[in-house]
Amino acid sequence: MSDFLFCDDDDSQPEEMLFSKPAWKVLIIDDEPDVHEITKLVLNDFQLDDRRLDFYSAHSAAEAKELLKQHDFCVAFVDVVMETSHAGLDLIKYIRKDLNDHIIRLVLRTGQPGEAPESSVIREYDINDYKHKTELTDRKLTTLMFSTLRSYRDIVTIEKHKTGLERIINATINFLDCNTITEFASAVLSQVANVLGISDRKILCCAAVSATDKPDVLDLDILAVSDESVEDVSQASVPSEINELFVRAHNERCSIHSPEHFVGYFITRKGLENLLYVSHGDELTPEEHDILEFFTNNIAVAYDNIRMREVVKSSQKELSYILGEAVERRSKETGSHVKRVANYSYMLATYIGLGEYTSEQIKLASPLHDVGKIGIPDKILNKPAKLDEQEWEVMKTHAQLGYDILSQSQNEILQLGAKIAQQHHEKYDGSGYPLGLKGKHIDIVGRITALADVFDALASSRCYKPAWPLEKVLDLLEKEKGKHFDPELVDILLENLDEFLAIRDAFPDPDMEIATGDLENR
Repeated sequence: MSDFLFCDDDDSQPEEMLFSKPAWKVLIIDDEPDVHEITKLVLNDFQLDDRRLDFYSAHSAAEAKELLKQHDFCVAFVDVVMETSHAGLDLIKYIRKDLNDHIIRLVLRTGQPGEAPESSVIREYDINDYKHKTELTDRKLTTLMFSTLRSYRDIVTIEKHKTGLERIINATINFLDCNTITEFASAVLSQVANVLGISDRKILCCAAVSATDKPDVLDLDILAVSDESVEDVSQASVPSEINELFVRAHNERCSIHSPEHFVGYFITRKGLENLLYVSHGDELTPEEHDILEFFTNNIAVAYDNIRMREVVKSSQKELSYILGEAVERRSKETGSHVKRVANYSYMLATYIGLGEYTSEQIKLASPLHDVGKIGIPDKILNKPAKLDEQEWEVMKTHAQLGYDILSQSQNEILQLGAKIAQQHHEKYDGSGYPLGLKGKHIDIVGRITALADVFDALASSRCYKPAWPLEKVLDLLEKEKGKHFDPELVDILLENLDEFLAIRDAFPDPDMEIATGDLENR
């Protein structure tokens, strides 16, 4: 007889390979060892959703408390009588109140029904079932396990959705702080990680779709990627396998779901298409897909709002420039002055720490600083010679006049422009006009625009003077620190002079004489 007849083929696989999903954790709490053995024997082959049972044993309420602190159990079988006649009931109170665990399913078992009458126990204790030990046959114990685990599974699913919705609400609120599409796209990637409850974002990509005549080719505008090695998002490329998914989602006009990834397709009310690719290395659960799908709908609404905000901001910027340039042209000067002042003001505001939003607001409002000159007669406004005392008094009224014109509006930019128009001729030592404000009593926007305006005026040609040499401009700024100008702002300008000169060179006046000179020979 062949030796092979005594050797069985081993088709078995390690248990961890048979069950790739985590086991359901079941806690048996009973002071009778036989109850533990019988329960495990009956349920040894039990499976639900391809997940086996993992049993833990406690022979007293005290042991159970220690295990409950260490593990998240799905189901616990609790004996009523252990150390005391009501140890099991006390343990249930501990679980529900002290541990605040309302998800674990609790099955109370007793071999002495008289110790804990069923009607009163069910009424007074937060349990999910009450059984006499003699009732639990093989079939009934298996049925009980199916019902309790399904209940646990459904409650966990609801809790995950609840947590996901809370994260979506918090994430959506964060979109309100975004001022640009780029900020918005970066916020999307950050909040996707928060929504999924992950910290290690492995592959996340947000892109906008431009129109194309070819159905299998997309013109993608990459808005944000999670790859930290990508320094310039505009130069980022999408891997071919992700691009294929984007094409499919675009052509089918819907999101794509798979265990490995989620491709969100969202189209705004304006018809703008956007795509979101999410993959974090592990399988995405159905709950995560549901949350991401709902999240993409919120993204579409927020995206529309951000786009509209950018349009409004662009319109405000354009109107500020147009109005400022109109005044400059009436003064026989070019509109480049207001653009330079706007950018100087933005840089000063940024360096002094006012934040991106406030700095951007100042940039939009500062072109309106001389709007009051619209009420100054031409013979004074464009006089090539020095103004006499009476003419100077008329010229000085443009600051208050600008405030009076702009302050009538409820628009945030025009309100800020009114303050700038009124205070940009105030001096740090209190000798300015129209209010004679001093030091920090001059609003920071007035102090910023005062320096930006004078720096540009001195360094550029005017109808009444040629451009000053750069050395002369810088010497005056040094001399006027603490007198005309806020000393901190002057230091910022001088320390970052190259950047301010770059702005000046980026917005030249036609045939403009600009201040020149060798800085090293100052």
